[in-house]
Amino acid sequence: MQVPVQSSSASSCFRQILFVSSIWFFISPSLCVPRIEEVELKCGNSSEIIQGNIIPNFGTIMRSIENQVTEQRWGSNFTSKPPPALYGLAQCHGDLNQSDCLLCFAQSRTRLPRCLPNAGRLYLDGCFLRHDTYNFFNESTDPRHDNFTCTVRASAIINTTATLFGERVSRVLENVTNTAVANKGYAVAGEDDTRAGNLGAYALAQCWSTVTERGCRDCLDDAVSKIKSCVPGTDGRAMNAGCFLRYSTHKFYNVPISGGSSNRRRIIVLATSLAAIASLVIIGVFIGHRELAKRRQARRNATRLPLFMRKSDLNFKYESLEHATNYFDETRKLGQGGAGSVYKGILPNGKVVAVKRLVFNTSQWVDDFFNEVNLISGIQHKNLVRLLGCSIEGPESLLVYEYVPNHSLDQILFAGDTIHVLNWHERLRIVLGTAEGLAYLHSGCGSKIIHRDIKTSNILLDENMSPKIADFGLVRCVAPDRSHLTTGIAGTFGYMAPEYLVRGQLTEKADVYSFGVLVLEVLTGRKNSVFSQGLGSVLQSVWRAYRTNSLQESMDPALRGNFPVKEAINVLQIGLLCTQASSELRPSMPEVVEMLNNNKHCNVPDPKQPPFLNASVLSSDDSSRSSSTGILNQLSEMSSTTYTMRSSVMASPPTNINRVVQVSDTG
Repeated sequence: MQVPVQSSSASSCFRQILFVSSIWFFISPSLCVPRIEEVELKCGNSSEIIQGNIIPNFGTIMRSIENQVTEQRWGSNFTSKPPPALYGLAQCHGDLNQSDCLLCFAQSRTRLPRCLPNAGRLYLDGCFLRHDTYNFFNESTDPRHDNFTCTVRASAIINTTATLFGERVSRVLENVTNTAVANKGYAVAGEDDTRAGNLGAYALAQCWSTVTERGCRDCLDDAVSKIKSCVPGTDGRAMNAGCFLRYSTHKFYNVPISGGSSNRRRIIVLATSLAAIASLVIIGVFIGHRELAKRRQARRNATRLPLFMRKSDLNFKYESLEHATNYFDETRKLGQGGAGSVYKGILPNGKVVAVKRLVFNTSQWVDDFFNEVNLISGIQHKNLVRLLGCSIEGPESLLVYEYVPNHSLDQILFAGDTIHVLNWHERLRIVLGTAEGLAYLHSGCGSKIIHRDIKTSNILLDENMSPKIADFGLVRCVAPDRSHLTTGIAGTFGYMAPEYLVRGQLTEKADVYSFGVLVLEVLTGRKNSVFSQGLGSVLQSVWRAYRTNSLQESMDPALRGNFPVKEAINVLQIGLLCTQASSELRPSMPEVVEMLNNNKHCNVPDPKQPPFLNASVLSSDDSSRSSSTGILNQLSEMSSTTYTMRSSVMASPPTNINRVVQVSDTG
């Protein structure tokens, strides 16, 4: 359901302030973070390499543990068939919320396999994950592998202050360990000190749920004895087999401190909170109900994924893709985007693939996943990257694409130290192939599919330097009987069509505009966001050259004049046609393909409007026309940063350009 935008931007801001205020008083005042920083990864010795089916068994127990972590924030499991026996344990610290716990576990799940085929234990600042060949569940200490770390000692602490600080740390550690044992394994404690030169002390203690109460006490006592030696260092961590203990001079955990605040301060905070809650509870309930409905819909979408996957032949096992990418080794990384990272993988049959590792920390991944799997899986074209499959059963979602060896167009076109300089024929092949791929999406596959993010980094080049359009996370399908789709803004500044950026109206002509920008970049060798010698954006400089009958001077100097002038001018003019401010004046992609195929003989129509320079066609509000040109010019010249707006602010199109500028500034 779309929520209409209020006529007044002030009321919209007021609504957002109320929302933030109500949420603030319903949650802990401490900022929740998943704390995925790696503290220690301890792998077994090479002499302890586990023989047999270690990797399949590892995947089996991790799937079970993942389900348990989802339900109760910790999990343990073991398997002995087929040999060898393998035990696993994972647990989040008690202060993490559910989503941060899942994110922390996902990070652990992708890092611990670096120890395979050895045993391993991994401590992150917010969770713990371990696997081994013996039952270590009740193990509290392990002198061989237990460890502790200290920060560099703080030079600002003088002797007298160090003594006071040490006493404070000792009290806090004693408090937190006693409370953790009494509370079945978890506690936080802290002492504040606002006097100049003095430091507060804060601590977190976490025993694993498989350890007995006595084992928890023994483990924490051992941990305290170790990290006390860190004082006067500002931070200390103990990583034992059965527990984790940390102290610091800053409050690093996600719940209020348990000591050190004055009664007066507590009374003021409580009274203020109660007053705010009383005034905002109705608004909070309303907004909460709406958000809950959205989350329920996201969960319903998520439950559809396993059924969809079981009925398809696209399903890959997470462990096989993990192994294929050498556990997402950084040396295998092909690229990084807003939706995730892409890695080179080699399947057991020797086939080389590209594995896209989706960002997993928001519910939006469900929509993006359906876009890339459900909508694109049945589409095949020589100029579209082929989707081979996906995995949804591991700690994160993975997409498997065909591997395109020459990477992305921007890496070859704009890299300063590139070895390969694209010649004219290669550039023309890239432009034509991209046009054919878009024409197929718009009208050749049975439905109208709009890519929404055509740019040089999303054009991959195969071994013959032929283009393949990639990254379908933002695609939208428009019914044949609809003229446009009103949607939130998503794409990259510098490539977004003006009517889409200003009004939120999405048609296939938005892709045409992006394609036009790409054409001008390919032929000039310049990014649209780059300014050189005061010429402004690529669109403006090419338009000026067109007006002075000197289009050939816009061509990339790296070509050294080795191009047919007439053909080059025609292609540049096609780029200008595609980037006209009025969507009605832009050609369709099939028309662009026809013009490019007949490039040597056709007469390319003259563009009627300079790109982004005539804003009158973009707004029906006459009063805003005088300032529109400058605003739109600024938007066209912004850096090429991927921008996605999915909030209710853009659920319906804005009514004036000034509001768009305000929204874009928050992106």
